[in-house]
Amino acid sequence: MSILKTWTRRTVLASLVAAGTMMSAGAALADKVKVAGIFTLPVEQQWISRIHIALLAAKERGDIDYVYSENVANTDYERVMREYSEAGQQLIVGEIFGLERAARKVAADYPDTAFLMGSSFAPAGDNLSVFDNWIHEPAYLSGMAAGAASKSNVIGMVGGFAIPEVNRLMNAFMDGARETNPEVKFLVNFIDSWYDPPKAKESAFAMMDAGADVMYAERFGVSDAAVERGAKAIGNVIDTSSDYPATILSSAIWHMEPTIDHAIAAVAGGTYKAEDYGQFSYMAQGGGTVIVDAALAPADVVSMIETRKAAIMDGSFTVTVNNDEPVSDK
Repeated sequence: MSILKTWTRRTVLASLVAAGTMMSAGAALADKVKVAGIFTLPVEQQWISRIHIALLAAKERGDIDYVYSENVANTDYERVMREYSEAGQQLIVGEIFGLERAARKVAADYPDTAFLMGSSFAPAGDNLSVFDNWIHEPAYLSGMAAGAASKSNVIGMVGGFAIPEVNRLMNAFMDGARETNPEVKFLVNFIDSWYDPPKAKESAFAMMDAGADVMYAERFGVSDAAVERGAKAIGNVIDTSSDYPATILSSAIWHMEPTIDHAIAAVAGGTYKAEDYGQFSYMAQGGGTVIVDAALAPADVVSMIETRKAAIMDGSFTVTVNNDEPVSDK
Protein backbone atom coordinates (compact mmCIF):
# COMPACT_ATOMS: atom_id res chain seq x y z
CA MET A 1 0.00 0.00 0.00
CA SER A 2 2.78 2.39 0.88
CA ILE A 3 4.41 1.64 -2.50
CA LEU A 4 1.13 2.45 -4.26
CA LYS A 5 0.80 5.70 -2.32
CA THR A 6 4.38 6.66 -3.17
CA TRP A 7 3.83 5.88 -6.86
CA THR A 8 0.57 7.86 -6.88
CA ARG A 9 2.20 10.83 -5.15
CA ARG A 10 5.08 10.78 -7.65
CA THR A 11 2.67 10.55 -10.55
CA VAL A 12 0.67 13.55 -9.32
CA LEU A 13 3.85 15.56 -8.75
CA ALA A 14 5.12 14.67 -12.21
CA SER A 15 1.81 15.72 -13.71
CA LEU A 16 1.92 19.01 -11.86
CA VAL A 17 5.48 19.67 -13.00
CA ALA A 18 4.54 18.85 -16.58
CA ALA A 19 1.51 21.09 -16.39
CA GLY A 20 3.63 23.85 -14.90
CA THR A 21 6.17 23.46 -17.69
CA MET A 22 3.45 23.69 -20.30
CA MET A 23 2.00 26.76 -18.61
CA SER A 24 5.44 28.37 -18.48
CA ALA A 25 5.99 27.66 -22.16
CA GLY A 26 2.58 29.06 -22.96
CA ALA A 27 3.28 32.15 -20.87
CA ALA A 28 6.63 32.63 -22.60
CA LEU A 29 4.94 32.34 -25.97
CA ALA A 30 2.26 34.81 -24.94
CA ASP A 31 4.95 37.23 -23.72
CA LYS A 32 6.62 37.43 -27.11
CA VAL A 33 6.45 40.90 -28.61
CA LYS A 34 4.70 40.97 -31.98
CA VAL A 35 6.97 42.83 -34.39
CA ALA A 36 6.50 43.79 -38.04
CA GLY A 37 9.14 45.15 -40.38
CA ILE A 38 8.26 47.34 -43.38
CA PHE A 39 11.07 47.89 -45.85
CA THR A 40 11.15 49.80 -49.13
CA LEU A 41 14.01 47.66 -50.46
CA PRO A 42 14.94 43.95 -50.35
CA VAL A 43 16.14 42.71 -46.97
CA GLU A 44 19.44 41.83 -48.67
CA GLN A 45 20.19 45.53 -49.30
CA GLN A 46 22.98 46.59 -46.96
CA TRP A 47 21.17 49.18 -44.83
CA ILE A 48 17.96 47.19 -44.56
CA SER A 49 19.85 43.95 -43.89
CA ARG A 50 21.24 45.30 -40.62
CA ILE A 51 17.73 45.88 -39.27
CA HIS A 52 16.46 42.55 -40.56
CA ILE A 53 19.40 40.61 -39.09
CA ALA A 54 18.87 42.19 -35.66
CA LEU A 55 15.17 41.31 -35.74
CA LEU A 56 15.91 37.75 -36.83
CA ALA A 57 18.34 37.41 -33.90
CA ALA A 58 15.60 38.51 -31.49
CA LYS A 59 13.20 36.04 -33.08
CA GLU A 60 15.71 33.19 -32.74
CA ARG A 61 16.14 34.04 -29.05
CA GLY A 62 12.40 33.66 -28.63
CA ASP A 63 11.85 37.33 -27.72
CA ILE A 64 9.57 38.22 -30.62
CA ASP A 65 7.23 36.97 -33.29
CA TYR A 66 8.43 38.62 -36.48
CA VAL A 67 6.82 39.24 -39.85
CA TYR A 68 7.93 41.64 -42.54
CA SER A 69 7.17 43.14 -45.93
CA GLU A 70 9.95 44.12 -48.34
CA ASN A 71 10.03 46.15 -51.56
CA VAL A 72 7.12 48.26 -50.31
CA ALA A 73 6.64 51.30 -52.54
CA ASN A 74 6.33 54.68 -50.87
CA THR A 75 2.80 54.91 -52.23
CA ASP A 76 1.88 51.69 -50.39
CA TYR A 77 3.80 52.29 -47.20
CA GLU A 78 1.02 54.05 -45.27
CA ARG A 79 -1.44 51.28 -46.14
CA VAL A 80 0.95 48.57 -44.95
CA MET A 81 1.59 50.46 -41.70
CA ARG A 82 -2.14 50.61 -41.05
CA GLU A 83 -2.67 46.95 -41.89
CA TYR A 84 0.01 45.82 -39.45
CA SER A 85 -1.36 48.16 -36.79
CA GLU A 86 -4.89 46.83 -37.26
CA ALA A 87 -3.51 43.27 -37.06
CA GLY A 88 -2.24 43.93 -33.54
CA GLN A 89 1.48 44.20 -34.16
CA GLN A 90 2.95 45.80 -31.05
CA LEU A 91 6.15 47.17 -32.61
CA ILE A 92 6.53 48.28 -36.24
CA VAL A 93 10.04 48.88 -37.55
CA GLY A 94 10.95 50.48 -40.86
CA GLU A 95 12.24 53.62 -42.56
CA ILE A 96 10.21 56.70 -43.51
CA PHE A 97 12.73 59.03 -45.14
CA GLY A 98 10.56 59.57 -48.21
CA LEU A 99 7.16 59.71 -46.49
CA GLU A 100 7.57 61.43 -43.15
CA ARG A 101 4.22 63.22 -43.05
CA ALA A 102 2.09 60.18 -43.98
CA ALA A 103 3.92 57.83 -41.61
CA ARG A 104 3.67 60.22 -38.68
CA LYS A 105 -0.06 60.53 -39.26
CA VAL A 106 -0.40 56.75 -39.06
CA ALA A 107 1.56 56.69 -35.79
CA ALA A 108 -0.75 59.36 -34.35
CA ASP A 109 -3.79 57.30 -35.40
CA TYR A 110 -2.50 54.22 -33.53
CA PRO A 111 -1.22 55.50 -30.17
CA ASP A 112 -1.12 51.99 -28.68
CA THR A 113 1.32 50.75 -31.34
CA ALA A 114 5.06 51.37 -30.97
CA PHE A 115 6.80 52.65 -34.09
CA LEU A 116 10.58 52.64 -34.56
CA MET A 117 11.47 54.30 -37.83
CA GLY A 118 14.60 55.36 -39.66
CA SER A 119 14.19 59.12 -40.02
CA SER A 120 16.07 62.39 -40.37
CA PHE A 121 13.64 64.12 -38.04
CA ALA A 122 12.68 64.09 -34.37
CA PRO A 123 10.50 61.59 -32.47
CA ALA A 124 6.77 62.34 -32.43
CA GLY A 125 3.92 61.96 -29.97
CA ASP A 126 4.30 59.21 -27.42
CA ASN A 127 4.94 56.27 -29.74
CA LEU A 128 7.10 57.23 -32.76
CA SER A 129 10.80 56.74 -32.08
CA VAL A 130 13.49 57.36 -34.67
CA PHE A 131 16.88 55.81 -35.42
CA ASP A 132 19.66 56.11 -37.93
CA ASN A 133 23.04 54.58 -38.70
CA TRP A 134 25.24 56.91 -36.69
CA ILE A 135 28.44 55.14 -37.70
CA HIS A 136 30.46 58.29 -38.36
CA GLU A 137 33.00 57.08 -35.79
CA PRO A 138 34.01 53.86 -37.60
CA ALA A 139 33.71 55.80 -40.88
CA TYR A 140 36.43 58.14 -39.59
CA LEU A 141 38.63 55.17 -38.71
CA SER A 142 38.14 53.58 -42.13
CA GLY A 143 39.09 56.93 -43.63
CA MET A 144 42.40 56.75 -41.80
CA ALA A 145 43.13 53.46 -43.56
CA ALA A 146 42.13 54.92 -46.92
CA GLY A 147 44.26 58.03 -46.59
CA ALA A 148 47.33 56.02 -45.70
CA ALA A 149 46.75 53.61 -48.59
CA SER A 150 46.32 56.14 -51.38
CA LYS A 151 49.43 56.53 -53.53
CA SER A 152 47.84 58.94 -56.00
CA ASN A 153 46.44 61.08 -53.17
CA VAL A 154 43.02 60.86 -54.83
CA ILE A 155 40.09 59.02 -53.25
CA GLY A 156 36.78 58.49 -55.05
CA MET A 157 33.47 58.54 -53.17
CA VAL A 158 30.16 57.29 -54.60
CA GLY A 159 27.06 57.89 -52.49
CA GLY A 160 23.33 57.26 -52.88
CA PHE A 161 21.58 60.48 -51.94
CA ALA A 162 23.09 63.61 -50.39
CA ILE A 163 21.03 63.40 -47.19
CA PRO A 164 22.35 63.90 -43.64
CA GLU A 165 22.55 60.15 -42.99
CA VAL A 166 24.98 59.72 -45.90
CA ASN A 167 26.71 63.09 -45.68
CA ARG A 168 27.85 62.66 -42.09
CA LEU A 169 29.51 59.34 -42.87
CA MET A 170 31.28 60.65 -45.93
CA ASN A 171 32.48 63.79 -44.14
CA ALA A 172 33.79 61.75 -41.21
CA PHE A 173 35.55 59.42 -43.63
CA MET A 174 37.18 62.40 -45.34
CA ASP A 175 38.34 63.79 -41.98
CA GLY A 176 39.91 60.45 -41.12
CA ALA A 177 41.68 60.24 -44.47
CA ARG A 178 43.12 63.71 -43.98
CA GLU A 179 44.55 62.69 -40.60
CA THR A 180 46.82 60.09 -42.18
CA ASN A 181 47.29 61.89 -45.51
CA PRO A 182 46.99 65.70 -45.43
CA GLU A 183 47.61 65.83 -49.19
CA VAL A 184 44.64 63.68 -50.16
CA LYS A 185 41.92 65.03 -52.48
CA PHE A 186 38.41 63.71 -53.04
CA LEU A 187 36.13 63.10 -55.99
CA VAL A 188 32.49 62.94 -54.84
CA ASN A 189 29.35 61.89 -56.70
CA PHE A 190 25.81 60.91 -55.73
CA ILE A 191 23.87 58.57 -58.00
CA ASP A 192 20.43 59.55 -56.60
CA SER A 193 19.45 55.95 -55.96
CA TRP A 194 19.67 53.56 -53.04
CA TYR A 195 20.19 50.59 -55.30
CA ASP A 196 21.65 50.96 -58.77
CA PRO A 197 24.92 48.97 -58.92
CA PRO A 198 25.54 49.60 -62.65
CA LYS A 199 25.26 53.36 -62.17
CA ALA A 200 27.50 53.28 -59.07
CA LYS A 201 30.02 51.16 -60.95
CA GLU A 202 30.06 53.58 -63.89
CA SER A 203 30.65 56.50 -61.53
CA ALA A 204 33.50 54.63 -59.85
CA PHE A 205 35.16 53.91 -63.22
CA ALA A 206 35.05 57.63 -64.07
CA MET A 207 36.74 58.49 -60.77
CA MET A 208 39.46 55.90 -61.23
CA ASP A 209 40.02 57.25 -64.75
CA ALA A 210 40.58 60.61 -63.04
CA GLY A 211 43.25 59.16 -60.75
CA ALA A 212 41.46 57.68 -57.73
CA ASP A 213 43.20 54.57 -56.38
CA VAL A 214 40.98 54.07 -53.31
CA MET A 215 37.17 54.05 -53.55
CA TYR A 216 34.64 54.73 -50.80
CA ALA A 217 31.85 52.24 -51.56
CA GLU A 218 28.79 53.77 -49.96
CA ARG A 219 26.72 51.97 -52.62
CA PHE A 220 26.84 48.52 -54.18
CA GLY A 221 28.69 48.42 -57.50
CA VAL A 222 31.69 50.50 -56.44
CA SER A 223 33.68 47.55 -55.10
CA ASP A 224 33.04 45.63 -58.31
CA ALA A 225 34.67 48.47 -60.23
CA ALA A 226 37.59 48.50 -57.80
CA VAL A 227 38.18 44.79 -58.35
CA GLU A 228 38.26 45.23 -62.12
CA ARG A 229 40.77 48.07 -61.90
CA GLY A 230 42.91 46.67 -59.10
CA ALA A 231 42.04 49.52 -56.73
CA LYS A 232 41.24 49.29 -53.03
CA ALA A 233 37.76 49.92 -51.63
CA ILE A 234 36.27 50.97 -48.30
CA GLY A 235 33.11 49.19 -47.20
CA ASN A 236 30.11 50.78 -45.54
CA VAL A 237 27.46 49.37 -43.16
CA ILE A 238 28.21 45.68 -43.90
CA ASP A 239 31.33 43.56 -44.28
CA THR A 240 31.78 42.56 -47.92
CA SER A 241 35.44 41.53 -47.66
CA SER A 242 34.66 37.88 -48.40
CA ASP A 243 32.97 38.93 -51.64
CA TYR A 244 35.89 41.11 -52.69
CA PRO A 245 39.07 39.46 -51.38
CA ALA A 246 42.24 41.58 -51.41
CA THR A 247 40.10 44.63 -52.27
CA ILE A 248 38.22 45.76 -49.15
CA LEU A 249 40.82 47.62 -47.12
CA SER A 250 38.52 48.61 -44.27
CA SER A 251 34.81 48.83 -43.45
CA ALA A 252 32.60 50.81 -41.10
CA ILE A 253 30.06 48.30 -39.78
CA TRP A 254 26.62 49.10 -38.40
CA HIS A 255 25.08 46.87 -35.72
CA MET A 256 21.35 47.36 -35.16
CA GLU A 257 21.09 44.90 -32.27
CA PRO A 258 21.44 47.51 -29.47
CA THR A 259 18.70 49.64 -31.08
CA ILE A 260 16.30 46.76 -31.69
CA ASP A 261 16.88 45.15 -28.30
CA HIS A 262 16.22 48.41 -26.46
CA ALA A 263 12.91 48.86 -28.29
CA ILE A 264 11.78 45.27 -27.69
CA ALA A 265 12.58 45.51 -23.98
CA ALA A 266 10.65 48.77 -23.71
CA VAL A 267 7.58 47.32 -25.43
CA ALA A 268 7.73 44.15 -23.35
CA GLY A 269 8.08 46.16 -20.15
CA GLY A 270 5.33 48.62 -21.03
CA THR A 271 7.76 51.55 -20.95
CA TYR A 272 8.01 52.35 -24.66
CA LYS A 273 8.02 56.06 -25.48
CA ALA A 274 9.05 58.33 -28.31
CA GLU A 275 12.86 58.59 -28.26
CA ASP A 276 15.79 59.28 -30.53
CA TYR A 277 17.60 55.94 -30.71
CA GLY A 278 20.62 57.38 -32.52
CA GLN A 279 22.87 56.86 -29.50
CA PHE A 280 22.58 53.08 -29.84
CA SER A 281 24.52 53.18 -33.13
CA TYR A 282 27.57 54.72 -31.46
CA MET A 283 30.67 52.60 -30.94
CA ALA A 284 30.46 52.88 -27.14
CA GLN A 285 27.01 51.25 -27.30
CA GLY A 286 28.18 48.46 -29.59
CA GLY A 287 26.27 49.92 -32.52
CA GLY A 288 29.31 50.45 -34.72
CA THR A 289 32.67 48.79 -35.32
CA VAL A 290 35.54 49.14 -37.76
CA ILE A 291 37.23 46.30 -39.61
CA VAL A 292 40.71 46.73 -41.06
CA ASP A 293 42.34 44.05 -43.19
CA ALA A 294 45.77 43.66 -41.61
CA ALA A 295 46.98 41.92 -44.76
CA LEU A 296 46.33 45.11 -46.76
CA ALA A 297 47.15 47.81 -44.19
CA PRO A 298 50.66 48.28 -42.74
CA ALA A 299 51.09 47.47 -39.05
CA ASP A 300 51.84 51.10 -38.15
CA VAL A 301 48.59 52.25 -39.77
CA VAL A 302 46.61 49.56 -37.94
CA SER A 303 48.23 50.71 -34.71
CA MET A 304 47.26 54.34 -35.39
CA ILE A 305 43.68 53.30 -36.03
CA GLU A 306 43.54 51.25 -32.83
CA THR A 307 44.90 54.20 -30.85
CA ARG A 308 42.30 56.55 -32.32
CA LYS A 309 39.58 53.95 -31.73
CA ALA A 310 40.52 53.73 -28.05
CA ALA A 311 40.31 57.51 -27.77
CA ILE A 312 36.83 57.47 -29.29
CA MET A 313 35.72 54.74 -26.91
CA ASP A 314 37.00 56.51 -23.80
CA GLY A 315 35.61 59.86 -24.89
CA SER A 316 38.93 61.68 -25.28
CA PHE A 317 38.39 62.09 -29.04
CA THR A 318 35.14 63.12 -30.70
CA VAL A 319 34.45 62.62 -34.38
CA THR A 320 32.86 65.73 -35.85
CA VAL A 321 29.28 65.34 -37.08
CA ASN A 322 28.93 67.27 -40.33
CA ASN A 323 25.65 66.83 -42.19
CA ASP A 324 26.57 69.19 -45.05
CA GLU A 325 26.79 67.73 -48.53
CA PRO A 326 30.42 66.80 -49.29
CA VAL A 327 31.85 68.07 -52.55
CA SER A 328 34.80 67.23 -54.74
CA ASP A 329 38.05 69.10 -54.21
CA LYS A 330 38.82 71.61 -56.93
